[in-house]
Amino acid sequence: MAERVLIVDDDPVQRRLLEAMVNRFGYESFTADGGDAALTLLCGAEASHIDCVILDLVMPDLDGLGVLAKMRERGLRIPVIVQTAHGGIDNVVSAMRAGAADFVVKPAGPERLQVSLRNALAASALENEFTRIKHARTGTLTFKDIVTRSPQMHAVLRTAEKAATSSIPVLIEGESGVGKELIARAIHGSSERRAKPFVAVNCGAIPENLVESLLFGHEKGAFTGATERHAGKFAEADGGVLFLDEVGELPPAAQVKLLRAIQEGEIEPVGGRKPVKVDVRLISATNRNLMADVKNGRFREDLFYRLHVFPVTVPPLRERLEDVPDLVRHFLARFCAEEGKRIHLVSAEALALLRGHSWPGNVRQLENAVFRAVVLADGDSIGVAEFPQIAAQAQLQPALPAGDAAQSPPITGEIVSFAADGPAWAGTTAPLDRRQPGVLPLFDGDGEVRPLDEIEAEVIRFAISHYRGQMSEVARRLHIGRSTLYRKLENLGFEGEKPDPEREPVAAG
Repeated sequence: MAERVLIVDDDPVQRRLLEAMVNRFGYESFTADGGDAALTLLCGAEASHIDCVILDLVMPDLDGLGVLAKMRERGLRIPVIVQTAHGGIDNVVSAMRAGAADFVVKPAGPERLQVSLRNALAASALENEFTRIKHARTGTLTFKDIVTRSPQMHAVLRTAEKAATSSIPVLIEGESGVGKELIARAIHGSSERRAKPFVAVNCGAIPENLVESLLFGHEKGAFTGATERHAGKFAEADGGVLFLDEVGELPPAAQVKLLRAIQEGEIEPVGGRKPVKVDVRLISATNRNLMADVKNGRFREDLFYRLHVFPVTVPPLRERLEDVPDLVRHFLARFCAEEGKRIHLVSAEALALLRGHSWPGNVRQLENAVFRAVVLADGDSIGVAEFPQIAAQAQLQPALPAGDAAQSPPITGEIVSFAADGPAWAGTTAPLDRRQPGVLPLFDGDGEVRPLDEIEAEVIRFAISHYRGQMSEVARRLHIGRSTLYRKLENLGFEGEKPDPEREPVAAG
C-alpha cells in the first residue's frame, strides 16, 4: 500500500493536476475542495489513512492557515506541504510557524513537489519512530503507537483497549513474532498502572531449576549458591504489570506456585518463612495451544482458566498483508537512523515482493529482512535485489521455457501468477479464484491471449464488486480519476452497473 496524500484545493483544475502528479510519483491520492471538507476527513475515520497533506493557503471557506491551526488544536501530526500563488516571505513564515513541513509556490514543478513529498514523509516516519521508542522506554507505549491498517488488527486492538481499563488477567495468543509483547506494553501504557513497573519474563528461557527463584525470589542461604537475598520478578512488578511470555513453557512445580500467587495475591520466596503480599497485574502470552496442553496433561487446567480470563488473539502477518508496507517504512526509518544511512524509498516492485511473501516468522522476520536490506543498500533506495532470500523463494516456481511451449499441452484456462520479477507459469488449469489476489486468466478457451479491453473490463468489474460499488475507493485502488473510471464504464458498456455517485459516502471522494 502506497502512502496516501490528501490534496486540498478549491480549484478543480489544480486538484486534477496535483492528483496526476502524486499518482505518477507512486502515492495514492484523494482530494478535498476546501478547508472544511479537509477537516472532515482529517478528523474522521479516514484520518489514520492520511500520510501527508498538500494544502492550498488561499481558499474561500476556511483557508490553509485556518486548517493548520485546527490541526494543531486537535493534535494532528500529519505532515503538511502548503502551496499558494502568492509566495511572499510573510506567507512562508506564517505557514511554517503554523506547523507546515514545507512550502511550494504555484504552479509547483513535478521535481520540486516530489522532493518535498519524499522529505516530508521520511521526516514524519522518523519522528513517529522516535516517539515510539521514547514511549517504549518510558513505559507509556499506547495502542496509537502500534503500526497497523488491518481491520483485523484494529478489532484486536479495540478488544485489548477494553482490557486496559481493568485489572483482569489477559492471555495474548499468537504465533511467534506477531508482536504479543507490544500488545502487552500497550495495555500497560494505557492503564492506570502505567506509572508503575512493567516487568517482562521469558518463561521458555529460564532453566527449570531456577524458575521459582527467579519468579518468586529466595532468601539468603536457601540453596547452594544463594549468597544473598533475591526479591523475584513478582516483587519487582509490585503495583505494576508482570508479563509472562511463553507461559506454556513453565514446569509443573512452577505452575502450582503461580496458581497460588494469582489466587491469593501473595508469593512464597524459596526458603522464606512467610508469604509476601503483592499487587500485580498479570498478562501472559503463548504461541502454544494451551487447551491442547491441558488435555494431554502438560498444563494445569485450573491455571489455564485463571490465565484465560480475557484472551486476545493476534493474527499472523500473512493474514494482514496490508500492514506490510507501513511496517516496512516503520523499520526503514529506525534502521536508517541507527545505521546512519539516507534511504528515501522502497521500490514498488520490492513492496509487491514483500506483500506476496507468507512470512512464517511474522513481523520479527520482516523486521530482520528490512534490517538486512538497509545494510545491503548502496544507494538511496531499496529494490528487489536487497531482498535476495525472499526473491529466491518467489522464484521457486520457474517460468516455462520458450522452447518447451510447442511441446506443452493445450493451455486452456491457464493461470498466470504475477510475481515481482515478472509472470511465471503456475502450472494449473484451475478456474480463476476471485478470492486469491494476483491471479488472472490471460487465455481464452481456444488457448489464445484474451483482448486487452476484455481483461480491463474484468478487472474493473472485480474492483467494483470487491469494494461494494464505492467508486471513489475503486478509482483510488486502480490509480485513476473518478471521472476516468466513469468514462471507462461507459466505453466498456457498464452503464447498467454504474452506481449512483450521489449515494456514495461524502468522505470517499
